[in-house]
Amino acid sequence: MSLAVGVVSNSKIMGENTEVSETKSTAKTPTYDGTEDEAEEYEDGKIELGPQCSLKEQLEKDKDDESLRRWKEQLLGSVDLNSVGETLEPDVKILELAIKSPGRPDIVLPIPEPGNPKGTWFTLKEASRYRMKFTFQVSNNIVSGLRYSNTVWKTGLRVDNTKEMLGTFSPQLETYTHEMPEETTPSGIFARGSYSAKTKFVDDDNKCYLEIYYSFDIKKEWQ
Repeated sequence: MSLAVGVVSNSKIMGENTEVSETKSTAKTPTYDGTEDEAEEYEDGKIELGPQCSLKEQLEKDKDDESLRRWKEQLLGSVDLNSVGETLEPDVKILELAIKSPGRPDIVLPIPEPGNPKGTWFTLKEASRYRMKFTFQVSNNIVSGLRYSNTVWKTGLRVDNTKEMLGTFSPQLETYTHEMPEETTPSGIFARGSYSAKTKFVDDDNKCYLEIYYSFDIKKEWQ
């Protein structure tokens, strides 16, 4: 989950797995202003998709078209059609978010089930390089146009809005991983402090697979 924050400098903060900071007893539940909904929505015209069908039905369609059949088989890979049955709706489970920073162990952020992380979820060191990594699993059917959005606020003002198209994925037992581009946290007295954020994963049908609110800190040193 990329946590890009444009505070004071043009540097960004990507919300990846960073060390989980200690939760203080005085920590408060993060608050958000009314602009959150517009922050992560795609404003472009929505593509009208056709009716969903099961994987077996998709393979049966155009089965006489050799090139299309091979393309479908390549997309589906080693999917066991007997295990997915006739399910129409895909399911995506976000298993883990992690923050990778050179020279440091990955900071793994387990997804709370259910609800949102309590207190401060993690701390980033100012002027540090990092990248976000997602681990997820797809089941039942092909998920089309899976995308990620992350909105960040500081003192009630929206300071960044990141959107990333992850792609289209077929169901499989193995997990998928996706790494965001490397970014650098901002630095300076105005960049340090507490932030609140909202992360969301949706597909082309606007089906939401994960939506969490959390808070994090930027400090002089890793915590």
